[in-house]
Amino acid sequence: MTGDTDPDVAAWLEWLASQRRASALTLTAYARELARLSELAAPTPLARLAPHDIRRFAGRLHAAGLGSRSIARALSAWRGFYRWMTHYRDLAANPVEHVRPPRAPTRLPRALSPDQAAALLERQPEDGLQLRDRAMFELFYSSGLRLAELVSLDVGHGIDRLDATVTVLGKRGKTRSVPVGRAALAALDAWLVERPGFARPDESALFVTRTGTRMSSGAVRSRLDLWARRCALGVHVHPHMLRHSFASHVLQSSGDLRAVQELLGHASIRSTQVYTHLDFQHLAKVYDAAHPRARRK
Repeated sequence: MTGDTDPDVAAWLEWLASQRRASALTLTAYARELARLSELAAPTPLARLAPHDIRRFAGRLHAAGLGSRSIARALSAWRGFYRWMTHYRDLAANPVEHVRPPRAPTRLPRALSPDQAAALLERQPEDGLQLRDRAMFELFYSSGLRLAELVSLDVGHGIDRLDATVTVLGKRGKTRSVPVGRAALAALDAWLVERPGFARPDESALFVTRTGTRMSSGAVRSRLDLWARRCALGVHVHPHMLRHSFASHVLQSSGDLRAVQELLGHASIRSTQVYTHLDFQHLAKVYDAAHPRARRK
C-alpha cells in the first residue's frame, strides 16, 4: 500500500486477504476502486460520506463517460468496504446500501434484413448434411424457435404437417405451437429423406450429427456461422439472430405486437417490445432516405 492510503481501506484489504482469502487480482481491483472513491471525496474522510455524496460521485463517473457496468463494479467495492466499516469501525450506516448505478442502455438485438435472410436460406445444399442445415435454419427463421427448442425436437413429435405447426416446450415448461412456413416444411421433407443414412437406430432426434447423435447447441452455432460465411453476408449470424429476424419481420409486416409475443413464447409483453425499437429503426432509415427534409446534403 502507498503511504497515503486510508488506514481503514488498508485494514479492509488486509481483512479480505486474511479472512476471505481474496485473490491478488480482486484486492488490486478493490484498492483501485477505493482509491477512486478517496479521490472523488477529497478532502472529506471516507467515514463521513453520506448517500447523497455517493450518488453524486456515481453521477460524476457517468458524466465522465464511465459505463454502467464499470460504475456498478465501483459501487460494489464501495458497498463492501462500508459494510465492513459498519461491523468493525462502528459506522452508523452504509451510505452505498441503496445507491444503484445508472441503467445500462438497452441493447437492441441485431436482425437480418429480409434480403439477407433470403440470401442465407436460398443457398443450395450440396450434400445430406447441408440439407439438414438448411432445414434447421429455415425452421429457426420460419417459426422463431429458440436454439434449445430446435435441438430438442424429435422425429414424429412436434411437427404437424397437416396444421403446418411445430409444438415445442419453451421456458418455464410452457408448451406453445407456432406456424411453420412452406419453405421450412419443404426443407424438412428433404432432410427427412436423408436422415436415415445418418441417424443411429435408437436416436430419436430430428436433427443429428454425421455420427448419428443429436445435434448440440454448439454444433448448430458452428454450422450456421459457416453457412453464413459461405453466403458472404458480411455479418456474423447466430441462431438467436434468426429468431430476432423472424420477430422483426413479422412485426414490420403485421404491426401486431401481441401476436409476436405469442409466437416467441414471451411471458411478458415487455420482452417483446424491444422489437418495436427495431421496427422504428427500419422506419427511421426509410424516412431518412425518402423524406425531402430529412436527406443529408
